[in-house]
Amino acid sequence: MLLEWDRRRSALTQLRVADLERPVLESEQNHHLRQVLRARVGEEIVVSDGRGGWRLCRVGSSDLEVVSDVERDPEPRETTLYLSPLKGDRDEWALVKAVELGVSRVVPLVTQRLAVRYRDDARRKSLARWRRLALEAAGQCRRTFDLVVDEPLTPGEVPAAVAVCDFDGSADWRGLNALAIGPEGGFAPGEWAPERRRVSLGQRVLRSETAAVVGAALVCLGGEDGDVILGGDKNG
Repeated sequence: MLLEWDRRRSALTQLRVADLERPVLESEQNHHLRQVLRARVGEEIVVSDGRGGWRLCRVGSSDLEVVSDVERDPEPRETTLYLSPLKGDRDEWALVKAVELGVSRVVPLVTQRLAVRYRDDARRKSLARWRRLALEAAGQCRRTFDLVVDEPLTPGEVPAAVAVCDFDGSADWRGLNALAIGPEGGFAPGEWAPERRRVSLGQRVLRSETAAVVGAALVCLGGEDGDVILGGDKNG
């Protein structure tokens, strides 16, 4: 018999529902399940409430049939990625990888050197798309805590505890749980206060989306008192 995690991983998909006790799919989800994924009656799927709860269900002829009890995953450590909007879909790719890696929260970072329009309708559409993609990615990787996409902030509004990626930053990432990644052109001079903690990702020039993924991995995998040190006093 398969272990419980193997059943979750082997299930056709994972979808969000409002109530795990009476799981009902919205019409768009039901269409995706039956028409896009071509789910067959009897196939297992996972449903989650986005707050750590989940259970297995079987696809019925019209509804879902519950086949397991409600389970609760342990709440993960809080981690935050401040991500600058990027050209094309590069920021969306980085966002999805942040979901997969386990980042708790992503905040759009509005910097001086943004290479994209990020105001009014463009900003609203981008936020809506980030939130939809985060939900879809959570289902794909069987994540049961939703990633939160917050309202955008400027560097001056970012809490003091957040570190910034910088070539001249330290190689010591210990105790870090929040990180800011700049846009294509990097941060402008003076955009961050001199006392802001700075950390380095190494000696090579990374694309912003690459830096976001590497930084997110280090923040998430380092742990509360993680001993993540990239080597040497400086890596930039």
